Amino acid sequence: MRVFITGGKLILPDTSIEQKTLVIENQKISEIIPNLPNLRSSDKVVDATAKWVVPGFIDIHTHGALGKDTIDSTCDAIYTLGRFFVAHGVTSYLPTTLSSTKELTIKSIENVANCPQPKDGARHLGIHVEGPYLNVEHRGAQLKDLIRMPDPLEYRKWLASGVVRLVTIAPENPGAMKFIDEGVKQDIKFAVGHSGASYEQVVEAADHGLNQATHVFNGMLGLHHREPGTVGGVLIDERIYAQIIADGIHVHPEIVKLSVRAKGVSRIILITDSTTGTGLPDGCYDKNNQKFIVKDGISRTPEGGLAGSTLTLDRAIKNMMKFTGMSFNDVLPMATSVPAEAMGWKGQLGVLKPGADADVIILNDDLIVEKAFVLGNKVFQK
Repeated sequence: MRVFITGGKLILPDTSIEQKTLVIENQKISEIIPNLPNLRSSDKVVDATAKWVVPGFIDIHTHGALGKDTIDSTCDAIYTLGRFFVAHGVTSYLPTTLSSTKELTIKSIENVANCPQPKDGARHLGIHVEGPYLNVEHRGAQLKDLIRMPDPLEYRKWLASGVVRLVTIAPENPGAMKFIDEGVKQDIKFAVGHSGASYEQVVEAADHGLNQATHVFNGMLGLHHREPGTVGGVLIDERIYAQIIADGIHVHPEIVKLSVRAKGVSRIILITDSTTGTGLPDGCYDKNNQKFIVKDGISRTPEGGLAGSTLTLDRAIKNMMKFTGMSFNDVLPMATSVPAEAMGWKGQLGVLKPGADADVIILNDDLIVEKAFVLGNKVFQK
């Protein structure tokens, strides 16, 4: 069966806007053509007149939503997240852990490895391990007692799972560079985060293959005019993609704008860092013996520190447009093709082009998701 999405405004890889027809066949985008051709009886036509037709969003840093969390280590949690995320335009994501015991960390990893893909939500493309190999001085909401130094006996089990795609690490810790070396050989990506690394240590980590920064500015040594620090290394080194939480709370809107100027659109990745209270009313939530208090939509620890967010990626895009004055088609790559490129999925995900996976969403002019397709199958309709 072929699916024709016609009449919509397609945003193409060069960010140009074209009113064309997108053709889906065998889970891939097969063609982008000017008009509908002669149809077969088995063909399906989706009318997207006056709507946006864009690649599905990719969230590579998200812990939870609707009371569920990656650390729950159940397929029910993963499927709940997938259904929630796709309603906000995310068609693929990396469930993300937080610092936990050795037993719970590997359990979370194995759970993602063993959960089949859902038929009614975003697909999980592996796992992002955020911690436990962090700098305790920059731990943020991560529990101090669970943070530890890189241990080959532990992390080699992670690598053997085949589903670890991204690891957040403090590269200044003893043994961190060795872990990066081993992981990069298996095509695993590394991000500097919860780190007090000097500028020089960030550059050294990039020399070893680290290519990302976890929620830039948050949980890391700040920028100083005589000591560039972790933030300076991230902003200056062109090899590093900077994840950013564009909720206007974690990073001031003007600093978000400055970050885009420093890195360029091609090196900024929009993430949510969403936690278990996302999509729920204000209240107190408890996961992995950690309490999160959500008030006015802001997630904090009982001590008052920020603890992830309640952001969704569609809102992050709108915020980025507001903060920078950029258009939708210019902001879109930060949630699609840029994370895909950073993760090694360039050309496969995050773009509308022949041969790419048919992860496609249809939005109205208010950027509200009306339909979502994952590998060509319609998984959401508003």
